[in-house]
Amino acid sequence: MGQAGVVLVRREVATDVGVIDQVHRQAFAAGAPQGSEPIEVGLVHALRADPGWVPALSLVAEVGAQVVGHVVCSKGAIDGTAVVGLGPIAVLPDHQGRGVGDALMHAVLGAADALEYPVVGLLGSVDYYPRYGFVPASELGIAAPDPAWGAHFQARTLATYRTTIVGSFRYAAPFDAL
Repeated sequence: MGQAGVVLVRREVATDVGVIDQVHRQAFAAGAPQGSEPIEVGLVHALRADPGWVPALSLVAEVGAQVVGHVVCSKGAIDGTAVVGLGPIAVLPDHQGRGVGDALMHAVLGAADALEYPVVGLLGSVDYYPRYGFVPASELGIAAPDPAWGAHFQARTLATYRTTIVGSFRYAAPFDAL
């Protein structure tokens, strides 16, 4: 695992939109059907247009003057309690394994905590996300939007978490179209 150099994380600004598209396009190209746009590119655009968009939780990572990563959390709910859903998160392939994803994860979790969201939910690798404090959401009494996701649907509690926050997790509306 090589070093990325200095990784600076900041909020997305309007001039970042095109480069954020490129980050997602390159990071998720392998998973998209040949000649198709990765769904993550359109998802980020749909989230920006949705009431669930939280500008303070759309962050980019820069190495030098180049944007090399992006993460976003958008509003969700657990049976009426406001929470956030994390994703997508992407790092340019030639910057992966260098700490850029770590920087983005720590920054977005800290920002969500500062905004007093009690829980962050995500669908992802059970081998990767526990290093950031994520556990299978079911262990906290939180049901995945799709029961087939099982342990891959994970949650991370933050400072304002209460054990009474239980029930079904719901992402921002654009996730329903996936």
